[in-house]
Amino acid sequence: MQKVVFTRILDELHERMSEIIFKEESYKVIGVCMEVHRNLGIGFKEPVYKDALEVEFKNQQIPFIREKQYKIEYKGVILQHKYYADFIVYNSIILEVKSAAFIIDNFVAQTINYLKASAIKLGIIANFGERSFRHKRVVF
Repeated sequence: MQKVVFTRILDELHERMSEIIFKEESYKVIGVCMEVHRNLGIGFKEPVYKDALEVEFKNQQIPFIREKQYKIEYKGVILQHKYYADFIVYNSIILEVKSAAFIIDNFVAQTINYLKASAIKLGIIANFGERSFRHKRVVF
């Protein structure tokens, strides 16, 4: 009996671990990014890609906030400097836009900090600086 219960618990745990949070929403966001990359290609600075993403989000009726401000708290004190997430999409995903040769560890660390400050669980780093569109999901 214990073995059956233990096996069922392991199966449930495995199922939860394999779930992708905000799967449908993140696929749509990544699809929008791919569409922008397909049309603009590489070589532009980040603001150009952000402008194009804004157009595409509106066209596809995807809810977003551009450059949402977050306060940073340190030991109960709100710090003077703020941070601005490039996009909050579906009120549940931070989209960080990059135009670099590749996604580096600092981008991941930055996104983790943004997730901590915002209490949002999923970040997507979208890199438009490579020949093929690249992205990285960051869960916190």
